[in-house]
Amino acid sequence: MTVALAPSTSTHTRDPQTLLNAVAPHITELTINVFDGGMSIWEREVALLLRDHTMVRNMAERVLGNAVMYTLASIENPDVHLGVGTLVDIGVHQLILDTPVWWGICRLYNGGRFKHHAPFIERRNDGLCLRTSDFLTSQGWSIDEELWTIDGANCSPCDNKVPDSH
Repeated sequence: MTVALAPSTSTHTRDPQTLLNAVAPHITELTINVFDGGMSIWEREVALLLRDHTMVRNMAERVLGNAVMYTLASIENPDVHLGVGTLVDIGVHQLILDTPVWWGICRLYNGGRFKHHAPFIERRNDGLCLRTSDFLTSQGWSIDEELWTIDGANCSPCDNKVPDSH
């Protein structure tokens, strides 16, 4: 007997805002700083991006969403070398700099293990950013292609120290 499987017609999309907000119960340090404003974690990170960078809200949300996608993909696929361009990297750095949130991300999504960030000085120019966008798409993420192609082959200065760093 032959069994033919029909391809799935449903699309599985992962929502970065929902995934980032899910970190809230895992934040245990400096909770007054993080939760005092009554904002969701998503709203907090967007507000911090707007405070520290010249961009409109829509761009801050796009940057943050793609940074969450990249961060979770690097955690979920520790043996795959990934990297971001300069614009998405702003969002990645925002997550890392808000250390109570970063620790919450590590607790929830990385089994409590700290995910390091130790970039090189020189930017890469080997197409890793474009390969990363293709990889994210293959993993079910709905990327913002404009943010990934704007830097083209000019990628963040990450190295290949996987699985402990991005």
